[in-house]
Amino acid sequence: MPDIDIDIAEQAGVGADGRPRPTEDHVVVLDNAVVLLDGATSPSPDLPSGGWYAGLLTERLAAGLRSAPDADLARLLSSAIADVAAEHDLRIGNSPSSTVAMLRWTDERVDALVLADSPIVAFSRAGVHVVSDNRIAELRGGGKLRTGADVRAQRNARGGFWVAEADPGAAEHAVRASWPRAELETVLLATDGVAIGVDEYRILDWPQVLKLARAHGARAVLDAVRDAELDDPHATRWPRPKRHDDQALALIHFH
Repeated sequence: MPDIDIDIAEQAGVGADGRPRPTEDHVVVLDNAVVLLDGATSPSPDLPSGGWYAGLLTERLAAGLRSAPDADLARLLSSAIADVAAEHDLRIGNSPSSTVAMLRWTDERVDALVLADSPIVAFSRAGVHVVSDNRIAELRGGGKLRTGADVRAQRNARGGFWVAEADPGAAEHAVRASWPRAELETVLLATDGVAIGVDEYRILDWPQVLKLARAHGARAVLDAVRDAELDDPHATRWPRPKRHDDQALALIHFH
């Protein structure tokens, strides 16, 4: 296996009430893979948190990748969703949920899977390759995700968006990509608390994210996004439901 350097940075945000609370993002690094999940705010206070669910799903995905390192990523995700749902009696449409970003490599290939808004970005001599699931952004832009009821109606539904919850069939709707290993220099995985700096604040583009991380480490990217939010404390320039979202960023540098 070629030498690989991995740089991880994480930072908790605040809850919807503006108070600090533990991060609901989860990152795990394996011998040949990185898994990054972002637990969503639960639609009901009676449900477990998205962070709780994301932690369980991360463990299942890691176990699946260890036991079947060459397995199809969507099948691994489907099995993990089904296992967590069965073990904790989670019901479709009334359960916590999470985004999923998985990157797996061999000597020959690199495979990526994205479900919901935690993108994977690959950098090669040919350019920048963004693997993103834009369905949530498109629905928000169209005014179709204004309320919690809108989110529940559009989640894991035809014409809506797809996310890991209790329905293993959501895995079939993931966005996927593969590249020859020799073509890639670096690949990053980010939760939306980081990607928002590129997609909405536009304080950086993805090549600038890579340049900043290479020069000062992954944490510098998180700080750049957080500094922008601190300069907009009342969310007037960039309307957002939380002053600060959880942040997680993983960079895999291939040599």
